This record gives sequence, C-alpha cells and structure tokens, in this order.
Amino acid sequence: MTNYTKLPAILLLADGTVFYGKAAGKIGTTTGEICFNTGMTGYQEVFTDPSYFGQIMVTTNAHIGNYGMHRDEVESDGIKIAGLVCKNYNINYSRKQATESIQDSFESENIVGISDIDTRALVRHIRNKGAMNAIISSEITDLQELRKKLEEVPPMDGLELSSVVSTKEPYYYGNPEAPIKVAALDLGIKKNILRNFDDRDIYVKVFPAKTTFAEMDAWGADGYFISNGPGDPSAMPYAIETVEAILAADKPMFGICLGHQLLAEANGIGTMKMFNGHRGLNHPVKNIIKNHCEVTSQNHGFGVIPEEVKKSDKVEITHINLNDDSIEGIRVKGKKAFSVQYHPESSPGPHDSRYLFDDFLSMIKGDLVW
Repeated sequence: MTNYTKLPAILLLADGTVFYGKAAGKIGTTTGEICFNTGMTGYQEVFTDPSYFGQIMVTTNAHIGNYGMHRDEVESDGIKIAGLVCKNYNINYSRKQATESIQDSFESENIVGISDIDTRALVRHIRNKGAMNAIISSEITDLQELRKKLEEVPPMDGLELSSVVSTKEPYYYGNPEAPIKVAALDLGIKKNILRNFDDRDIYVKVFPAKTTFAEMDAWGADGYFISNGPGDPSAMPYAIETVEAILAADKPMFGICLGHQLLAEANGIGTMKMFNGHRGLNHPVKNIIKNHCEVTSQNHGFGVIPEEVKKSDKVEITHINLNDDSIEGIRVKGKKAFSVQYHPESSPGPHDSRYLFDDFLSMIKGDLVW
C-alpha cells in the first residue's frame, strides 16, 4: 500500500447537495448513480456484484474495511461499484484470513471513494429525493467544474450495461459428468449462483449476454438460467428476444433479479425505474404459493410494474414484498418458467430462499409441475 493520507474529498449530488469528507481509495474523480445498501456485513460481496456497475455505493453500516478483503470471496472478477461513500473507512483489519486491506484493493482497481461524512443524513436525503447521479472527487475542489462533469453523466434510465460486464467468451462451471446441464445467460452473473448450481450437481455453461437461444440450445442444455445484472431491462431487446425464444421452446427456465424483469418483459409486462431501489440483506418477502415468509437479500433499482402483472393473463404472482407490496416473484402459466426479483444465492445475506434452486432442479427433472 502506498503512503495513505486522508486528503479532503467532495461528494456532489445532481440536485446540488454537497458533502465534504476525506478521500478513500484511489485519489481521483468518479461518477455514477448514487444508491445505498443497508447490509451490516458483506461489503466485499457487494462491491464485486456486477449488478452495481455504474453506481456509487453508500454503505449504511458505520465501519467498512474492518475485516479486510479476501480474493477468494468475491462475486466477479473485480470490484464493480463506481465509487464508495462511507462513514468510517478502516484500512487496518482484524481478520487473519484477509489477503489485503480495502485500501490496497481500491488502489489496485482504481476505485475512488469518500469517507468521514454523515451517511445517515445522506441516506435520508436520497430516500426523500430519490435516485440521482453524483460525483466524488479527491482531486477537484471547484464545485462549478464538478457540476459540469456531473451534467455529462447519463441517467440510468435507458442504459444497457449487461453486455459491458458479461463474459466475452463462454465458459464452464462445475462437474462435466453431472447429470443435469444448465445454460446460463450472463448479464452480470454472481459466482455464488454458479456455486449453488454446482452444489446440486448441475454442470453450467455460461454464455455472453448477447448469445441467441439457438446458440445456447446447440449445447443441449436441460434448463436455462437468466442472470442478474445492471442497467435498464427495457433497453435490452436482445435479451428479451432470447427469453421469448426459450419460452416458445417450452424449456425449463429460472430468472433472478434482472432475469425476473426480462421474463416479465417477454410476457408483455413493463418495467420501471424505482424511486429508491431495494438494496440490503433483510427484506421480508412472502411466498404466497407456499404461504410462508422469508428474509431476503436484494439489489435492484428497477422493478416490474405491479398493475401490469396483476392484469396479465400470462403470469401469476408467486412472491410479494411485505414492505411495499412490490412484485418479488412470478411464474408463467402453462410454461416451465419462473423468476424472483431478489437474490436466493444470498451472498451476502440469509439462506431462506435457497430452496428456489431446488425447485428449478425439480422442474428440470419433471418432479415439479404447476
């Protein structure tokens, strides 16, 4: 690690609100849509989740970096957040298993952040005003210059980002001798999703975002998985077409997060930008089919339009959010396809929803029919 000194830093929001703090990570300037995560732990998994690509992350937990970073506990090939905002930025860490400090990690991956600000006040402001773009700088102190740079940042609405974070070439995960094969469309897939498939003796071939159904089908998969990822689902006609083709072929299909939104789009149900998304580890969801509740891990700024889901004759609702009644799960009538808005692979988060991977496996085997 280089000789680290907490230089002054500035956080400027698109509505003109300014916070002054100290530099964290690489000295520089970064922009993105600001959002907040309420999880008390798991910052490393959050930082490396491709669904956060293009977003500046505010962590509501007071201490970040206190247990270091571990190279084997990441959800992708690197840090995907555009920047970090936190209260206490801890370079020294206590965990013996950690392989590096958060500062070493941020410097090596060119991540700019700001610390020593009142994150409670910031989160309250975002909750009241809604999602917006922001800029962090530890090198520019002129607010006029920062405003000019911030004005050049496009809104998240209409952005197609999955093809940016997706794998460029297909790859395999798991045991080649496994009895079940699943083709996964990588729109920003997390490693723990692949681990959950492997735990169930499923061999996965992961395909780039813009792969067609015909290309995936040539591998002879038993089922199809549509992954999580960043950006606006309505800006992804290529992925919607792939989902439509899988449905037309009546293949077993499971979607998570962005995959859930794309399954809705493929059935004529629109999606929307949320005023504030769901990002945390303790969101209560009710499975209305099984009549039980689960605590879930969530990360999304878009959602399906509830009124359109309720009016649809193509899908039925399987899960609802107990905080705001948003749609957390659907299944397609007459098809072997279902999806959830939250993250059953739960990395980080509770394991209440892992049964969904078992349901998918049962569907592929023909043991689960609705």
